[in-house]
Amino acid sequence: MEVKQCVCVCVCVAVLCVCDGVKFGQLCSGNSANSRRTSDGWGDGHYGARRGTREHKGLDIVCSDGSTVYAPFNVTLNGGVIVYTDAKKAAINNGINLRGEGLCFKLFYVQPDRLSGSVMKGERIGVMMPMQTVYRGITSHVHVQMCDKSDPTPYF
Repeated sequence: MEVKQCVCVCVCVAVLCVCDGVKFGQLCSGNSANSRRTSDGWGDGHYGARRGTREHKGLDIVCSDGSTVYAPFNVTLNGGVIVYTDAKKAAINNGINLRGEGLCFKLFYVQPDRLSGSVMKGERIGVMMPMQTVYRGITSHVHVQMCDKSDPTPYF
């Protein structure tokens, strides 16, 4: 059996950093292709979509409520994320900070199994929270946001 090694090459120009060849593996059970949230009654899931007066700073990957969420590649877990300050959204007010493959990113609406340590690609990192309880009719999804709020789309 031949073992190949990959080297991640990250190139930063001004504020934009792209790690050559890095692609997210499956994030959510039931969505092996990492299908993106398109348009629904709550808006669009692409990076840069309008959210009233603000801009969406992430990419939404379809994930059914209660589904298993996986590490997209070998990652280090770096603590939790509080998504909202609004108590009415407490049911989905969790996420996790991750680092791996030269990237720093956050996953919103995930109840993490733990908040620190290393996890291998494809291992469970948590469960999709009950988005429908807060946003009835939305396409339930994991929100992927880069730590520097740059566009995560090239990694999918």
